[in-house]
Amino acid sequence: MSVVSELLAAIAGLPRPLLVVVVGALVLGECTLGIGFFVPGESGLLIASAAVTDFGFFLTLSLCVALFAVVGDNIGFLLGRRYGWRMRESAAVRKLGQRHWDRAGEQLRRYGTGAVFIARFLPVVRTLTPAAAGSCGLGYARFLSASLLGGTSWAVLHVSIGWLAGASAKYIEHILGGAGWFALGALVLIGLVFWLWRRRSGRRVGQGTGAGSVGSESSDFAAGNGTVEDIDRAA
Repeated sequence: MSVVSELLAAIAGLPRPLLVVVVGALVLGECTLGIGFFVPGESGLLIASAAVTDFGFFLTLSLCVALFAVVGDNIGFLLGRRYGWRMRESAAVRKLGQRHWDRAGEQLRRYGTGAVFIARFLPVVRTLTPAAAGSCGLGYARFLSASLLGGTSWAVLHVSIGWLAGASAKYIEHILGGAGWFALGALVLIGLVFWLWRRRSGRRVGQGTGAGSVGSESSDFAAGNGTVEDIDRAA
């Protein structure tokens, strides 16, 4: 058996309930304020999804991941509702980056509940948006509907990508033999370089706009002034 096949077989060989719980815990951790920056929920989900071999498990994993993601969103929302705008000055938000909190606030001001859906696909921001939504007084029913839609879409998308990636890796290795492993390594390296470039570009943009557009447009939002009215108009 080849290296890729052995790796995928090892993951697939884990008891499926255990696999679902582990992946769900990673996703829950990523979505929960305070530890989201340190938990590789998205990466773990893609790795586990590569071992999907049938449509039944695809549905099970997608639904469970969506549930854990929504639970994480609700924890953040309740924290925001409980502590309000003091959360912006909390150690957790400072560690994640207050500019990301301001960005989440700006998106909520512009798009209302649509921002909850959009944030699900944005790293870091998806960790802070539920708390920001709770802080600004967004209605829970509206938040929950957007969270359910976003969490489900995100889960189905990533489980699909992982499933296709696993099948593609097996196919490439079967066609190219040993060279397939080197081809995969090259793809991973390209992906890593692209990720580092995006992260560096994002930092430059954040530094350039921290005292500019985001700071000026979302300063009232970060202070909690007129946020509910802005969101109602946006929604």
